[in-house]
Amino acid sequence: MARKNYSDEFRRQAVDLYESTPGATVRGIADDLGVERGTLRHWLGLYGTGKKTAADGTPTASPLKPAQPEPSPAVKEETDEQQIARLQARVNELEAERTKLTTEREILRSAAKYFAGETNW
Repeated sequence: MARKNYSDEFRRQAVDLYESTPGATVRGIADDLGVERGTLRHWLGLYGTGKKTAADGTPTASPLKPAQPEPSPAVKEETDEQQIARLQARVNELEAERTKLTTEREILRSAAKYFAGETNW
């Protein structure tokens, strides 16, 4: 079976659907969306909030994701300079990725034009 790739938006919406639908089960949501139960469980682990809507409509804790403990106060906060440096590095990464994707897109566009001209069907 071919491996399917789902967008992050789809994954997050699937998790939101599970968490906000009263009385929803992983099996039911996975079947409705056409994904494997294990895949949905994995997404719940990544994107889930640990909260769920019970069958009666009241918020409850999700049995699939334990509540995250509060961070300890001993954790050192990031200084403004460190945050700026981290964010600037991320911006540089994203700009490099965008440049790479733009180049790849141009190569693919040229190849498509070439092969479109080569077909004599």
